[in-house]
Amino acid sequence: MRMRSWLFAPGDSHRKMEKAAASDADVALFDLEDAVAPPAKPQARAMVHDFLAGSRAVDRARLWVRINPVDGPDALADLAAVMPGRPGGIMLPKASGRGDVERLDHYLSALEAASDIAIGSTRVIALVTETARAMFTTGDYAGAPRLVAMSWGAEDLADSIGAADNLDADGGYGFTYRLARSLCLLGAASAGVAAIETIQGDFRDLDGLRMRAEAMRREGFRGMLAIHPAQVPVINAAFTPGDGELKAAREVVALFAANPGAGTIGHNGAMLDRPHLARARTLLAQAGE
Repeated sequence: MRMRSWLFAPGDSHRKMEKAAASDADVALFDLEDAVAPPAKPQARAMVHDFLAGSRAVDRARLWVRINPVDGPDALADLAAVMPGRPGGIMLPKASGRGDVERLDHYLSALEAASDIAIGSTRVIALVTETARAMFTTGDYAGAPRLVAMSWGAEDLADSIGAADNLDADGGYGFTYRLARSLCLLGAASAGVAAIETIQGDFRDLDGLRMRAEAMRREGFRGMLAIHPAQVPVINAAFTPGDGELKAAREVVALFAANPGAGTIGHNGAMLDRPHLARARTLLAQAGE
């Protein structure tokens, strides 16, 4: 699946869910957690179920649901309500470690069986840095069932540690939150899943979003969370390899294919080695080649 853009929509707003589903986002995320006040959660669950059930099967693969934390009182009610609608995947917030993903896997397997859904087909993305405790387990997700991506969060982490703000004097993330981003990236690489950058709260700053998204792709992230439809085209463009990049990657692959015994090859005034070949292949795979 393509994972460039993940667009949130509150689960208690049919209009916003409709806009997210109709957007060019690779994944539309219907939110039952932070975007929905506790008294509205039962109604939101029903609304998300009905939206999923009324969608074409081909569309549901990109319609995901963010449930409430698996160790809280709402997660099972969320899952029991939405799984009969056959969502493409589940976002697990405030994951404390691999055990939370395994617990979610057990719940999903039972509900898939009850709804005649293929066991194991519902995929999972985990938010892995939203609590202080979770920061110490980001490297534990290798082999976690159903996991296809990991993302991180700065707002809940700030709340968890009692910080007044998550930004430094220059307006960028403070050290602890840059560390969270790096731990997510390294954890995702260790687990063999996609690393997804967190949201940009100022949805009007599209130039800033473009620069940030491009920087995150260079660092190794494969996509980014979005909170407004206007952010989606910018994110999609930033995480789509350009023609020049693809051409250069094809050249590297072709060079090594023509010289299968070579460890290093000179090309355009530079020395290429096997890591260059691996990065070229990864880039082409992202483009579906």
